[in-house]
Amino acid sequence: MNSLRFITRRCFTTVHPGTRPNITDGFIGAIGNTPLIRLNKLSEETGSEILAKAEFMNPGGSVKDRAALYVVKDAEERGLIKAGGTVVEGTAGNTGIGLAHVCRAKGYKCVIYMPNTQSQEKIDLLRMLGAEVFPVPAVAFDNPQNYNHQAKRHAESLENAVWTNQFDNIANRRAHIETTGPEIYAQTNGEVDGFVCATGTGGSLAGTARFLKERSEGRVKVFLADPPGSVLYSYFTSGHKLFERSGSSITEGIGQGRITDNLAPDVDLIDGAVHVKDEDTIHMLYRLLDEEGIYVGASSALNVCAAVQMAKQLGKGSKIVTLLCDGAYRYQSRLFSRQWLESKNLTDAIPSHLKKYAVLP
Repeated sequence: MNSLRFITRRCFTTVHPGTRPNITDGFIGAIGNTPLIRLNKLSEETGSEILAKAEFMNPGGSVKDRAALYVVKDAEERGLIKAGGTVVEGTAGNTGIGLAHVCRAKGYKCVIYMPNTQSQEKIDLLRMLGAEVFPVPAVAFDNPQNYNHQAKRHAESLENAVWTNQFDNIANRRAHIETTGPEIYAQTNGEVDGFVCATGTGGSLAGTARFLKERSEGRVKVFLADPPGSVLYSYFTSGHKLFERSGSSITEGIGQGRITDNLAPDVDLIDGAVHVKDEDTIHMLYRLLDEEGIYVGASSALNVCAAVQMAKQLGKGSKIVTLLCDGAYRYQSRLFSRQWLESKNLTDAIPSHLKKYAVLP
C-alpha cells in the first residue's frame, strides 16, 4: 500500500534528471497525466458524475501510448533489444501508432502487422511515422496467419528485434497500475465509485482495476464494457464459460475471443459487465460531439454508454470514470460518412437533428 501512495503522490510531479519543472522530457515525457472531463449533459441526466479521462490528449493520440512506452521499456530492462534494434507488434492500430512514436523517440525501427479491416487513416499514419506496415487478412487468433503470430515470426527472423506481444505482455497492464489508476484516484481525490471500459488486450481495464481496488480496499466497482461479437460479456455474466465469437462490431481494437494474460490475473476484480450495441455507440458518438464538443472514436463512445449504464446500476450520486480512448480523426471516413453508415444500417441510430454531422459522402 505504501508503494501505491507513493505512485499517487508522484504521478503529477515527475521530473527527469537534466530537465526543468513543467518541461517534459521529449515525446515520452508527455505521455500520461491526461485531463479528467466531466460530461455535463450525461451527468445531469443520470444524477451521477460521469467522468471521462481524455486519453486522446496523449501525444500519440490514444490510451495506447501508455502501453507502447511500457512494453518497450520492459524489453530494454530485460535486455531484449539494444540500440538500433527493431520493435515488431501485431495491433489493430493505436498501439502501433504509439510504438511508432516511441520508436522514433528512442531510435528503434518499427514493424507493424495489422488486420486489413482497419481504417485507412491508421495505416497511412503508421507509414507517415516511419513504420513498416503489413496489413494482413483478419483471421481468428487460433489461425497461424493471425496478425499476432505473423508479427512474432517476423521478429524471430531478425537479429536485435523484439515482438512486444501487447496482448499477453503484462508490462502493458503495469502501465495502468503505475499511471492510469493513480491519476484517476488523484484527480477524484479518491472519490470514485466505479470504473468501466472496454478491453482488447485487457491492459487498461486490468491495470486500472488493480490499482483502484487495492487503493480503495475494494470499494471501487469495476465493470467491463463489451461490443457485439466479443465473448467477454457472456464470460462475465453466464457462469464463467467462454462462448464462440459470433457477429462483429464497428468498433476497432476492442472486443476479445479469449482471456489475455493481461486480464487473467485480475478476472476476479471485475464486478460486472455491460453489453453495448453498435446503434447505441453511434448515437452516443454524435451526442458527445453535439453536446460536449468532444470528437471521439467508436470505442470511446461505447465506453461512455457503459458508464451511463453503470451509473444507473450504482444509483444517483455515484461517480463513474471511463476512458476516451482516442479521437475520431482516425475513423472519420467511416463514422461521419453517410454511405458507410448506411452500409452498416446505422443511419437511423443518429438523431435526426444530428445527421448534419455526417458530412462525408
